[in-house]
Amino acid sequence: MTGTANELSSSATSSRPLSFMSMSPTTVNCPYAPFLRDLKSDDRGLFLIHLLLNCATHVAAGNLPQANTFLEHISLLSSTNGDAMQRIASYFTEALAGRLLRSWPGLYRALNPILPDSISTLNHGRRLFLDLLPFLRLSYLISNQAILEAMEGERVVHVIDLGGSDPSHLLAFLHAVSDRPEGPPHLRITAVAEHRDFLTQTALILSEEAEKLDIPFQFHAVVSQLDDLNIESLRVKTGEALAITSVLKLHSLLASEEAVTTPRKIFSSPAKIESFLASLWELSPKLMVVTEQESNHNGADLNERFMEALNFYAAMFDCLESMVPRQSVERLKVEKLVFGEEIKNIIACEGLERKERHEKLDKWIQRFEMAGFGRVSLSYYGLVQARGMLQGFGCDGYKVKEENGCFLFCWQEIALFSISAWRFRRYD
Repeated sequence: MTGTANELSSSATSSRPLSFMSMSPTTVNCPYAPFLRDLKSDDRGLFLIHLLLNCATHVAAGNLPQANTFLEHISLLSSTNGDAMQRIASYFTEALAGRLLRSWPGLYRALNPILPDSISTLNHGRRLFLDLLPFLRLSYLISNQAILEAMEGERVVHVIDLGGSDPSHLLAFLHAVSDRPEGPPHLRITAVAEHRDFLTQTALILSEEAEKLDIPFQFHAVVSQLDDLNIESLRVKTGEALAITSVLKLHSLLASEEAVTTPRKIFSSPAKIESFLASLWELSPKLMVVTEQESNHNGADLNERFMEALNFYAAMFDCLESMVPRQSVERLKVEKLVFGEEIKNIIACEGLERKERHEKLDKWIQRFEMAGFGRVSLSYYGLVQARGMLQGFGCDGYKVKEENGCFLFCWQEIALFSISAWRFRRYD
């Protein structure tokens, strides 16, 4: 199979003469043009990329008639049940159409109502993402190992989970600390999440397991969105060894207040992330472990953001294409509920509504160092554990690479996620 990410690369560099690449959609009388019916998968993929890039250009320029023509023809070639490129095209088409519809807020809201069960549906999609792809499991494995190493010999340990991750990784941490040679510490876990039911269930699962393992344990639930979090509600106490973990959460704090009215000046006022990191620094954490997407989806220019997103999600769809049958219901849900929603947010939204503001590791390094944190190199043992887990996953395409003490989770040679560790450091 030709990887979708490779198709994107070759579409920009190949000199192979494809007659349709120079065609305007107005010359293509779909669905009656015979050549469209006869296109091979690779050629169809390249043509879809050509149409998508041109459509994005017209959407960014506000050229509604031209954008509409491109959208029409992309829709005829794309499919949420097709090959990887057809699926990608389907979700990017929906995102571009959504951006155009936002010019008519009433129409947009009527066609995109907020459903009562939308949050639980999204959580279900993220659980399937955890099950089908190894990235979150890698993050949890490495985070747990880094915290375990940092807390060696500590008698009172407090772990703050920003975003209320899946309880399975906290269960694994309970088992890890119960096996310490010096015995388990007195353990407090604080989980931050938007939904009380999720936190209640997590508390029950962890408390029962801690009792079985004979671990002195307390669970503290904080019902809050991350951007509304009151740091005092975390109840950090003097004498605790504090660890903080964040998995795919901090990027949502990168929008500035001014971005509501002037999205092209998004960096002209301080983003929420700066004050948030400063507040965490004041808690004096012994370790903070951060996992984020390794891509730049935080730019103000739509065309640049579109191309970055197209490359990133091409690799993500390739992962599923290589591992999961096309007819899989679980795969369809991950693509729609996780990838599709992220794509819509990146492309269709601006200002504070645009939460999926992913940035690369070098930007996060700058942010944490400016906030007063010192980098902690992740251990070689953690790297060995991660690579061992991937060997058991049954696919050669996944890799873990070390870079300046941080790890990158890759598909083939494309870095998709980063994990880094930090500690409290006083200013000189």
